[in-house]
Order: sequence, then C-alpha cells, then structure tokens
Amino acid sequence: MTLSAGLNIRAATASDRDAIWEIFRATVAPGDVFVYDPKTPREEAEAYWFAKGTRSYVAEQNGKVIGSYILRANRPGLGDHVANAGFMVAPEARGLGLGRAMGEHALAEAGRLGYRAMQFNFVISTNESAVHLWQHLGFKIVGTLPGAFRHARKGFVDAYVMFRSLEKA
Repeated sequence: MTLSAGLNIRAATASDRDAIWEIFRATVAPGDVFVYDPKTPREEAEAYWFAKGTRSYVAEQNGKVIGSYILRANRPGLGDHVANAGFMVAPEARGLGLGRAMGEHALAEAGRLGYRAMQFNFVISTNESAVHLWQHLGFKIVGTLPGAFRHARKGFVDAYVMFRSLEKA
C-alpha cells in the first residue's frame, strides 16, 4: 500500500466506528505505544474516542479507513486554549506518511478552531517514530515522566510531554 492523492481526512461518522475499533484494537494490543490496556473493551474505547467535546476524524484512502485521530481541549476551563490529540494508524498503513498527514491536518484544525497551542501529555519515549514525527512538526519535549509507561516488552520506560505553539511568530 502507498498513500495516494486519494487520501481524504474528514470528520468521523457513526458508520466509521467499526473501522476505528479495528485500528484501535490493533494499535493497543501490543502494549508498546499507547497507555490503554490491551484488553480495553470496545464500549470503553468508543466512549473515549467519541467523548463529548472530542472531535474525531478518519483518514481514508479509496473508501477504506486507514487511520483516525481525535482533537480536544487538553484541559477544561482556563486551560481550554491548548489542544490535545491522539493518533492511530492501521497496521497496513504504517510507515507511509499517514501519521504526518493526520498530524498536519490536526495542527491546521486546531488553529482553525482557535487553539493557541497543542500538547501531548504522554508520548512513549521508545516510540521513536512518533517522537521524531512530532519533533519534525515543531513539538518540543518539555517534560520527561521517568518510568511512567509499563511497556509490554521493555518494562518501565519514560513518557514525554510534548508542546508546540500554534501562534504565528
């Protein structure tokens, strides 16, 4: 599979739930890149991905959903001007630039929605492709949480807090 000009990133609909669930399940099952329990039930995953105040998106190619991301305020109230997002890519679409495409889309959406910055609270340090991608898109590691993630194979590893302003310089 290669990403083509036919890639479309759009708001998720109820008809996307099955595809999103399959991507969610495949992403969390190895226990190496997301904090969710590998045995997270579908109802719990959907409640999180489609929570009130969360905007859910899908990336589709040739009519097939191959990725999804969510966008929301990082914190309520006086912190609601900082966005937070989470990204998942179908196994067959990994390494093709879909994460970058969704990341760029999320940054544009966050700016369009009036957010002043974006923060990721828990980027697993051993997920080198994600750390590299976010750094390439302008995020900085602003904090390290020592041993905060229980990696399925590597034991306790660090997690990063990453931040990027969305304000024009």
